[in-house]
Amino acid sequence: MSDLERYLGAIEALIFSSDRPCTPGAIRKLLPDLTPARLAEAVERINQGLRERPYEIQRVDGGYQFRTRPEFGALIRAAQPERKARLSRAALETLAVVVYRQPVTRAQIEEVRSVECGPVLRSLLERGLLRIVGRRDAPGRPVLYGTTSTFLQTFGLGSLRDLPALREIEPEIAESGSAGGAPGDDGSALDNGRGEAENGDAQAEESGVAGTSGDDSGERTAVEASEESGSPPASAGG
Repeated sequence: MSDLERYLGAIEALIFSSDRPCTPGAIRKLLPDLTPARLAEAVERINQGLRERPYEIQRVDGGYQFRTRPEFGALIRAAQPERKARLSRAALETLAVVVYRQPVTRAQIEEVRSVECGPVLRSLLERGLLRIVGRRDAPGRPVLYGTTSTFLQTFGLGSLRDLPALREIEPEIAESGSAGGAPGDDGSALDNGRGEAENGDAQAEESGVAGTSGDDSGERTAVEASEESGSPPASAGG
């Protein structure tokens, strides 16, 4: 048995037993002899042994998680129709603006989409795909929105850096564009903010804190109310 092989069972057990993506830091805390490179190699070795299985270990939200293979997605959705409602077109467009421009205000989202976005934003907050990340240093101190760990896990992304460049999805945006114009018809409106999202994600990863994680459920109601009334809530950060 090689030196690496003796860790495979332990790594697989840690990932399998975790109810959320198991981060490299959490694994290495328990198995300190593993370097990041050796851990990645170990996960690859585990996946090689799972080639005939309908699931594998995937990199999600900065960690590792067992997930069914994409080719079984349609079958699983058919077996569990009540599991998750699909996002509306308006919700997807609003989410796309936030994803590529975060942190972003409601006014900035509405400027791109050319429609009122309050109800859609509240729906995305309730689903846990968006969260309030702070307030912009501007008159009225408008709320800033960003994505969450739930967003990364829902869309199977390891981090924000795994997002496709906007130019790669422009054809799809053009095809499904609304009458008021799809988010960033020329690619510039959204792509300008992509670097900010990536930089924030990278800084969070270096510091050991997930840039898109955090429970804001208590703050959300207060901030939404303040957005409508124009006064900042007591719980909002500066």
